[in-house]
Order: sequence, then structure tokens, then C-alpha cells
Amino acid sequence: MDASILALPVPEKIDLSKRIIAGAMDRFGDAFWLAWTGAKDSTLVLWLTRELCRESGRAMPRVLTIDEGDPFPEIQAFQQRLVAEWGLDLHVAANHEILDRKPQIGDYIDLAGLSEATRAEAARTGFTGPGFPFDPESPLGNQLMKVAPMNAFLREQAVAALATAIRWDEHPARAGELYESPREDPPHLRVHPILHMREADVWAITLGEQLPFCELYRQGYRSLGTLSGTVRQSDLPAWEQDLTDRSGERAGRDQDKEDAMEQLRALGYM
Repeated sequence: MDASILALPVPEKIDLSKRIIAGAMDRFGDAFWLAWTGAKDSTLVLWLTRELCRESGRAMPRVLTIDEGDPFPEIQAFQQRLVAEWGLDLHVAANHEILDRKPQIGDYIDLAGLSEATRAEAARTGFTGPGFPFDPESPLGNQLMKVAPMNAFLREQAVAALATAIRWDEHPARAGELYESPREDPPHLRVHPILHMREADVWAITLGEQLPFCELYRQGYRSLGTLSGTVRQSDLPAWEQDLTDRSGERAGRDQDKEDAMEQLRALGYM
């Protein structure tokens, strides 16, 4: 984390983000993709890229989202609306082996009935049990429902670089991240254009530039994960809450996953 960059005025932070995106686009061409969850940060990365493309005549990159099996309907509706309004080329990664069973949260999944590849992904997390309750926001569920299908997609599509929307101040596990971070399995480069944005910066740009955002933020959610793994912390809109309280942004998320963030990121999580 670079305090001097964190202290830059918002317009300079926007310019820096665009330069990071432009550099990756110029190096990797069609093999550069954007990751998008429908949440505020990744929507900001979409907008920054879209603005850069509008200003420079570049073609908008393709976009990847993950269906982990427990989405907010509001996020799905927001993504569908923005795909139509912005003309996004959106692709979905999912663990169909599990999703095709149409599991509900808490349903027991027998590992013996899953493929060798899925059992291997479970073993990578240190899990040794015969089965588990379905929960995409748990550390094991995160690996099976998010990381594994994302990595499979990156391999299949030969993605060379993927832009994600992590921020230095968002979680201690991300405070030491660099703007570009090579990954080995599968081999690709993670590009992080808004590392230097604070939560307050994200909302200043979102509201100031009238960016679209999911209405859940207006209802008091500060950070959005799965439907069952996210709770509202306040009745105030996200941008009216105490944004200097760094522990508060992700307090509504599944804390088992938050506590295991270092391990999850080592396994491939964003």
C-alpha cells in the first residue's frame, strides 16, 4: 500500500487507473478481460475501461462474471440491465457439476459423487471430509463455486490478463498487492486498476459521474457477496455511512471467508 498514491486527488486516481488499463489492453489485446461481479468496485472498473475506450477508440474488452449459485436477484437484474445499456460482451463461469443439482443453501453435497477434478479442488483447501453443506460463501464453497470455475474459464478462453476490482484499503490481505500480479495456475496476469481507490473515492466517482449501481447499496448494504452470506449493516445508503470505519465495509460478509482471505487468495481468489 502506497500512502502517497492513496492521498492523490480523485481526478489523478482516475487518470492512473486508466493508464493501468490502457497498458494492459495494449499488451494483451483480445486476451485481456474484465472481471465483474455487479458490485460497486467492479462496475467502476467497467466504467473506467469504457471511458478509456470511448476516448481512445479502443474496443471494449470482454467481461467475465461468476455464477456461484446464491446470487442476489437485484445484482442479476442490475447486470442484465447494464449489459443491455452498455452493450457488454458478458460471459459466465460456473461449476455446472454442482449447480445442475440445483442445491439450496445447506444441502449436503457428497464428494464421492463429484468428479476427480472437483475432489482435487476440495483437497487443495485442506478439506478431508466425505461431504459438505452447500454454501458458496464458505471457504470450501468459495473454492469450488468461484475459484475453480473461474480458473477453468481462464484456461479454456486462453485469458492472458484479467482486471479485477480489489482495493488496498478493502481488506488487510490485499494491502500488499501490486498493480500487476502474475499467477501460475493457470498462467495469467492479474491487473488491479483501482488498488489506490478508497471506498469514499468509489462513491465520489459513482455519484459524481452518475454511474449506475445496484440498488442494494441504497438500502444500506456496503459490500455485496452471496444472498445468504451478506447482511445489511445499516438503514443508511452505503455512501452516507461512516466510510472511515474500515472494518465496517466487509462486516456484513461471511466472516469465515474473510478470516481465511490470505489462504483463499493463495488458491486463486481475487
